[in-house]
Amino acid sequence: MVIGRRSAGNTLLGLINSLTKGVYPYPMNPISEIISRSPTTGEEVGRYPNTSAQTINELVARAQSSSYQWRAIGPRGRKVILRAWAHYLATHIDELGALIAEETGKPLSDALLETSIAIDHLSWAARNAGRYLSDSHRFSGLLLANMSSHVEYQPLGVIGVIGPWNYPVFTPMGSIAYALAAGNAVIFKPSEYTPGVGHWLGESFNRVAPSANVFFVVTGGPETGVALTKSAVDKIAFTGSTATGKKIAAVCAETLTPVLMECGGTDPAIIDRDCNINKAAHGVLWGAMANAGQTCIGIERVYVHEDIAPQFIAKISELAREIVVGREYGAATMPSQLVVIDSHIKDAARLGAEFVVGGVDSVQPPYVLPTIMVNTPEESLAVTEETFGPTLTIRPVATMGEAIALSNASKYGLSASVWSRRQGKAIARQLHCGMVSVNSVLAFTATPSMPFGGVKQSGYGRIHGPEGLREFTYTRAVVAMRFSIPLEFATFKRTAFTDRFIKRFVQLLNR
Repeated sequence: MVIGRRSAGNTLLGLINSLTKGVYPYPMNPISEIISRSPTTGEEVGRYPNTSAQTINELVARAQSSSYQWRAIGPRGRKVILRAWAHYLATHIDELGALIAEETGKPLSDALLETSIAIDHLSWAARNAGRYLSDSHRFSGLLLANMSSHVEYQPLGVIGVIGPWNYPVFTPMGSIAYALAAGNAVIFKPSEYTPGVGHWLGESFNRVAPSANVFFVVTGGPETGVALTKSAVDKIAFTGSTATGKKIAAVCAETLTPVLMECGGTDPAIIDRDCNINKAAHGVLWGAMANAGQTCIGIERVYVHEDIAPQFIAKISELAREIVVGREYGAATMPSQLVVIDSHIKDAARLGAEFVVGGVDSVQPPYVLPTIMVNTPEESLAVTEETFGPTLTIRPVATMGEAIALSNASKYGLSASVWSRRQGKAIARQLHCGMVSVNSVLAFTATPSMPFGGVKQSGYGRIHGPEGLREFTYTRAVVAMRFSIPLEFATFKRTAFTDRFIKRFVQLLNR
């Protein structure tokens, strides 16, 4: 395969070959089964083990043992294997896309787009880990001019990744690919709504590196996620709701296990009067309703300048009415989310929101019709909480300052979209969030070199880019003597002359 055709030193090849020999046994020791069903038809997609805590602990121990060899092959060796995995995913993209569509209910086109971006991230992490995780040399200072100083980025060990159901490949790959490229082993727990996709990812990696023992997939319900959180992993990377994230952080705090949190949001779009109204309407509508609105970085709130509000509302409403539910976007993946969406819509109606598209009966299981509300009170659930459905609130504002203030008033701070010909970047700089797209939506997701993450109750830590690689390492400072000098500082035999020299030298340097 690809591994055999790549050139490398004899030592490197030997290590790679030792990692990729034989058949990889995949013990799950299930205590029961979970059933994956299509949210569109309700038909069974597959059955997967509800992995026990004992099995998880055994896999973590196994991964810890294997991680030393994975680390030893270095960035070049890992690049060979991870690029081979990317090649396998690209070759089988139709198979994976069909499974994603079946388990999530999203259109096949969206599933293929998600997979394509995930593969791009995997390739980027594999190619760039050596560059961004290389030793960083530092100036030792004049007092320690005889010392060499550098910072190393060392892998943490074993990373536990808990993935979501809305983007079951793209989102967890932001942790899986970057953690593996950084030299860690990974235990991945996919959502119980998309276990088949997670299992497929594990099997695909094992076809490329069948004896690596550095990527394990554990399927199961919430108790499996709890067991992974309580295991001896060296870090947890979680994507999901803020409420669940808080529970995970509390458990991890007991053992000081670090966590990476990518939680929810009520992301705003700001529309200035000098924007291209047609492009803004198309972009915001897609950002709000793609994947049935089941996107953590999806747009939920719009603040539009009052001078162009009537034209913008008319255009985006026209476009929303043209959406064919079941074709442009699919069913709600998690049935219980329909209750949340319905409650937010009815709460907005009770508080006086005006519906320009859809209404209080927009939830029609398993689908939700496009819903756009105007002048929704800021205290309504549709504004303050994450709806996670194809809904949008629009509020005209007198100034961009008002739009910025309302955007920042949220307890969340994940991403935002700004539409302005002249002031886009200036507005973006004033927003309290982790990511902003100017005259576009969600552009940062398809840019592997850019960090991804939020602030406030949207979480902390970053995936993607150099920051995402370093997120799965710890820094180690190394200072080594290059040559001896007559003055010795770190000794109980330090002389009075040395003390006077240090004092005078520091005074001269800071005159």
